[in-house]
Amino acid sequence: MLPFSIALKPGLPIADQIVYAAKKAIVAGVMRAGDPFPSVRALSKALLINPNTAHKVVSELTMAGLLSIQPGIGTVITAPSGSSSRERTALLGPRIEELIVEARRLGITQEEVLQSIAVHYQSLTPKNRDKPIR
Repeated sequence: MLPFSIALKPGLPIADQIVYAAKKAIVAGVMRAGDPFPSVRALSKALLINPNTAHKVVSELTMAGLLSIQPGIGTVITAPSGSSSRERTALLGPRIEELIVEARRLGITQEEVLQSIAVHYQSLTPKNRDKPIR
């Protein structure tokens, strides 16, 4: 069982999609410092991907300082549990870009997009709280 969810999509490099999903889970606090991360073999088996791809994922996350390989223990999360607002917001980049492209294709103005986001955000936010949904 993976400590993060992912739905692989065609057209995007698999390793990049997995790295993004893992970073998202770490930054969101789903996976915390000290939590175990799947081994290359376990990641490969769980996602039905080539072991070289799984190794690339672990290597990228290690180089980014999010994972640590500890002899006798395995691979663990090293990111601090409280990630910055900038890091969390950066995760929205690709989806925001898709939204903007689609809005421009449909002829929707920036003001209309912002207003729609505000309405949807408000409708999905518990009353009197602006906390992340986990």
